[in-house]
Amino acid sequence: MEILRKSSSIWALPIILLSFFIVVFNNGVVDASHKVYMHLQSTSSVDVKNVHRTGYHFQPPKNWINGPMYYNGVYHLFYQYNPKGAVWGNIIWAHSISTDLINWIPLEPAIYPSKVFDKYGTWSGSATILPGNKPVILYTGIVDANKTQVQNYAIPANMSDPYLRKWIKPDNNPLIVADMSINKTQFRDPTTAWMGRDGHWRILVGSVRNHRGKAILYRSRDFMKWIKAKHPLHSATNTGNWECPDFFPVSLKNTDGLDTSYNGKNIKHVLKVSLDVTRFEYYTVGTYDTKKDRYIPDNTSVDGWKGLRLDYGNYYASKSFFDSGKNRRIMLGWANESDTVDDDVKKGWAGVHPIPRKLWLDPSGKSLVQWPVEELETLREKKVQLSNYKLNMGEKVEIKGITAAQADVEVIFSFANLDKAEPFDHNWADLYAQDVCAIRGSTVQGGLGPFGLLTLASENLEEYTPVFFRIFKAQDKYKILMCSDASRSTLKNETTMYKPSFAGYVDVALTDKKLSLRSLIDNSVVESFGAGGKTCITSRVYPTLAIFDKAYLFAFNNGKEAIKIETLIAWSMADAKLH
Repeated sequence: MEILRKSSSIWALPIILLSFFIVVFNNGVVDASHKVYMHLQSTSSVDVKNVHRTGYHFQPPKNWINGPMYYNGVYHLFYQYNPKGAVWGNIIWAHSISTDLINWIPLEPAIYPSKVFDKYGTWSGSATILPGNKPVILYTGIVDANKTQVQNYAIPANMSDPYLRKWIKPDNNPLIVADMSINKTQFRDPTTAWMGRDGHWRILVGSVRNHRGKAILYRSRDFMKWIKAKHPLHSATNTGNWECPDFFPVSLKNTDGLDTSYNGKNIKHVLKVSLDVTRFEYYTVGTYDTKKDRYIPDNTSVDGWKGLRLDYGNYYASKSFFDSGKNRRIMLGWANESDTVDDDVKKGWAGVHPIPRKLWLDPSGKSLVQWPVEELETLREKKVQLSNYKLNMGEKVEIKGITAAQADVEVIFSFANLDKAEPFDHNWADLYAQDVCAIRGSTVQGGLGPFGLLTLASENLEEYTPVFFRIFKAQDKYKILMCSDASRSTLKNETTMYKPSFAGYVDVALTDKKLSLRSLIDNSVVESFGAGGKTCITSRVYPTLAIFDKAYLFAFNNGKEAIKIETLIAWSMADAKLH
């Protein structure tokens, strides 16, 4: 079977497009996470079945989505959902279950506005397993039209139900009300609780004061009466509101996950926050001082906009949990749409969940590594393979024999030497990686790179989303840029689409002169993992030509240094069962 077609044509002339650091959505307007479209939130969907709907990424049958838990052998996914429309509004906690994190069965809603303490909304939160194997949900309730926020709890109505279908909200809610020092309208998203060595429970709630983002710490003896600590667990100036904080330990010894309450030897802690200002997620690795209840980031971690990101693309509002069944920490995130609100209403749905990821601490101790859960591999079907294939400058090779619109691709690239790496322009020192990617895109010929994959490509490359590397020489080290560039992903009107050049740097030694890339392609999602998961980028794209069997996949090289494809394995991916 023929699986490739080689071409030496250069597919497009270079275009330089500077991207903005602050993410813009919906025709250039920054959408806050809780923006309400009153005129649209109960609008019936016109077309629920759409060419861009994903096949194996989780999304409900229709409408808008945004505290996972593993309990008695079942994975529970609770997610923000609008049952009446494809935009923000009417938010409830929908509930789906799975035994493998890939195939999901929907249940009735778990939590919805019904009491005085959540009359105006049931927003994000977390699940905690209490002693005696008793699950409890903490969530943010909206009590009035001014969006005053409080922290509530809910418990299963029937512990003997293996699926925990029904949840009740006791009348002693709310558990936590903001005091005078807290902005009551930016006080949300309680974390999974952890128990300290003193036997007291602790949680964090995200907030902001005078542009200083905060992870406010609360303690409790009995999980019912919570007292605010005198100081936050951590805070940082000029970072804006901290949403969806997550705080958990990671092992210095192996890739195993740890229970949130674990506080033994050979561990670090990770604090992740979603920054409302930028719509990206940032994290630091550091030390948790259990005596002072303070978190101190390592000197290799930076708070705020210059810091490490879980994903350098369209990824937000993530939450991790400890999977005791397989002794791993799992991260679940959310990727919203990049087209307009009107488009969302027309197609009848908005938002998907990227594939759940196992995460652990890199051996360097400086950053996290993420990788799609192993269960995803059960969806792999038709397989093709390419080995020891050389790509000279300007050449590309088509990967044939699979369904390119819905695929899983793993490739290892190698190169003979680093001599042709381009110098890193000192003018780029203060730019973000995505800005450098916009300047030095996939069509700009380089020295060592760009090389990578052209995903969701039309046959003649009118549309394509390249995922690629460029290697620069910067003083006494090399800088590896990884890009997922949506700027040419669709022929749809430029003014109605958000088509960024997402990018991040890859912190890896090049001693073996190899770089690996894995891309999960799913109709409107391109989810990529560089260097074994050291850098991750999720893109949402909406091709008009490269759909279904009209989508193509290529590997390419546009650098002077020849690139060898050591191995490339690609699979067609079956649809997940998303009932």
